[in-house]
Amino acid sequence: FMTETQLSQPLRLCLVLHNHQPIGNFDHVFEQAYQDSYLPFLDVYEGYDLLKISLHTSGPLMEWLVERHPEYIERVRHLVNAGRVEIIGGPFYEPILTMIPGRDCVGQIETYTRWLNDQLGCDVRGMWMPERVWEQSLASHLVDAGIHYTLLDDFHFKNAGLSGEQLHGYYITEDDGRVLSIFPGSERLRYLIPFADPQETINYLGQVAHDHPGAVVVFGDDGEKFGTWPDTKQHVYDNGWLRQFFDALSANAEWINTTTLADAVTATPPAGKIYLPEGSYREMTEWVLPTDTQTQYEDLTHEMEHDPRWDRIKRFVRGGYWRNFKSKYPESNEMYARMMMVSNRLHAAVDEGVTGEAIEAARIELYRGQCNCSYWHGAFGGIYLPHLRNAVFNHLIAADNLIDQAVGKTGDWVEATTGDYNFNAHQEVRLANGKLVAMVAPSAGGQIYELDVRTICHNLLATLQRRPEAYHRKVLSGPSDGDGNVASIHDRVVFKQEGLDQRLQYDAYAPKSLIDHFLADDATAEQLASATAQEHGDFVGRAYEAKVRKNPDRIQVVMNREGSAYGMPITITKGVTLSAAGHTLEIAYLLEGLPQDRTHHFAVEFNFAGMPSGADDRYFYRGDREDPSHRLGQLGERLDETDVTELALVDQWLGLDVRLATSGPTNIWTYPIETVSQSEGGFELVHQSVVVVPHWHVRGDSQGRWSVTMSLAIDTTLAESRMQPEAELAAT
Repeated sequence: FMTETQLSQPLRLCLVLHNHQPIGNFDHVFEQAYQDSYLPFLDVYEGYDLLKISLHTSGPLMEWLVERHPEYIERVRHLVNAGRVEIIGGPFYEPILTMIPGRDCVGQIETYTRWLNDQLGCDVRGMWMPERVWEQSLASHLVDAGIHYTLLDDFHFKNAGLSGEQLHGYYITEDDGRVLSIFPGSERLRYLIPFADPQETINYLGQVAHDHPGAVVVFGDDGEKFGTWPDTKQHVYDNGWLRQFFDALSANAEWINTTTLADAVTATPPAGKIYLPEGSYREMTEWVLPTDTQTQYEDLTHEMEHDPRWDRIKRFVRGGYWRNFKSKYPESNEMYARMMMVSNRLHAAVDEGVTGEAIEAARIELYRGQCNCSYWHGAFGGIYLPHLRNAVFNHLIAADNLIDQAVGKTGDWVEATTGDYNFNAHQEVRLANGKLVAMVAPSAGGQIYELDVRTICHNLLATLQRRPEAYHRKVLSGPSDGDGNVASIHDRVVFKQEGLDQRLQYDAYAPKSLIDHFLADDATAEQLASATAQEHGDFVGRAYEAKVRKNPDRIQVVMNREGSAYGMPITITKGVTLSAAGHTLEIAYLLEGLPQDRTHHFAVEFNFAGMPSGADDRYFYRGDREDPSHRLGQLGERLDETDVTELALVDQWLGLDVRLATSGPTNIWTYPIETVSQSEGGFELVHQSVVVVPHWHVRGDSQGRWSVTMSLAIDTTLAESRMQPEAELAAT
């Protein structure tokens, strides 16, 4: 029974849904999420006239909906006009705002606000903060972009010293004189909705209303919880949870005013002023910790959760800092560094007065390449999903191509530049022409760490290292038995394949290309693949000296290291050459100091990413690609070729052919790199790269030397043959 005070000062409940699919996700995943979550939620919600919600739909998903389901957009537009749905904006392509330059932060938000207004005729005043990653300096960027209020987690406010009893309204904050309103989202509601019985939520809200008349309580979370997350479609729709929840809200409408953030910020004064420390939602701050620290954190919190003091202590306990995903996963830093290179280049061109359609198209491609999902990892696949990483590079490379077009950089050309491109205090070398971009890191073993095929906007070295994860303890302990209840994705232990505990292997180095190994004479491909092969040299990951040789139509980076192998001094000199009109990297190796009376087992490791196994149109071959008898198996095959001079990989879906040729007879191993990772659907094995390892038992000549030359030819004629009809169709 509600008191007179509660009835006169009803509780305001703001339901904020965040619907999102990342750039690069498969079309069938978009469609499944639409059918399982977005459409049925709307079907149910439309029948409850007393309820209002705030809806954020990310740019990638909105663009897909406009193209594939315009009828959904029309229904949302009708609800906006009826005052039942408030459209929440944000950065167009869902970047973590602390990861991108301030100019792109403002640009993404302003661009999406204009786009939403054009599509839905809405007045966007609030925004969704991607992954609720916050730093105080963002407040001024948001205000500069026209935003009045946003939503974070109550966890942020507790980290600033507030108690739960103080979080039943919104606060204002300020940066550089700009004032922004911020709502605290309830973690309690995130775990109640939709997993607990609706009455539990009503009971919780009743207690808040009793203790804090006129309170504002905010639920803000993923719309995919309502149908797309495992087992939730049956629970939310087939079993009627959502209707029961909306019925309960409607039945208690005399004291629960289900409203929008816009109405709440207009109708109620701020609860105070606050400056929030950097942070995200609680789980994210755990995932970003180094694996050993994360394990300790989990153990400690589990030990303490039954301690009577824990409720008083836990608000002083917090995890890590989001930006350290770029340290935990160097692959994240690679994407970030590439994104920064494109952003800097784009804005330098704009500052020089370059305008036009190409530069604006490059800006959108840059924004798409900033989509956050592949830059981190937690309960979702994230950085472990190759198609998401490939999509980021695809858009960044496309942006680079468009900038070249905008500044008039056409024809045959080649260039080499140096700089600290990956922000590690060392100099890298960028070799580029109109077909390829090769990023070379002399300080990291003289490896090529990025190889962009510009014609198809594909990075052949978007690889991923196998490394320990805190959740691998769950993999080793096996899947959990279901108890019939719907569990949060944070609690489920489901194996998508059998034997995952046997597939946990960890790499000592990043799987890139031109990795120089000295192995035991009897070393095997299996040992190298399982990361158990013993290194007998000190070249992997060690610094090489480098210099660049330039000719008008041909550029070479030459790297040299005086190291040791098998306890003896050895010098490796290797050169990578790119020509102006070429689509081939020429690679030369010279080994000096080799003995004449014994052999050294020398190997050079190449990795190729984005060419997955498991399909007949992705295969190894030698000789004539069109001759089926020349095929050697799918790209997941473990080959052990002897005395050959070439091996090629083809991905007909990509339209890409990669051919490695050597100057003399060579032995070649191949094997796949696969990771065991977690996603919302469970634990799974994911193909990351194809490894190709030419190896030799080398002996020095009279001067202690041995040499080999290799060529890595990148052929995209198949892809280009498809592009021409598509371009002609678009032109008509």
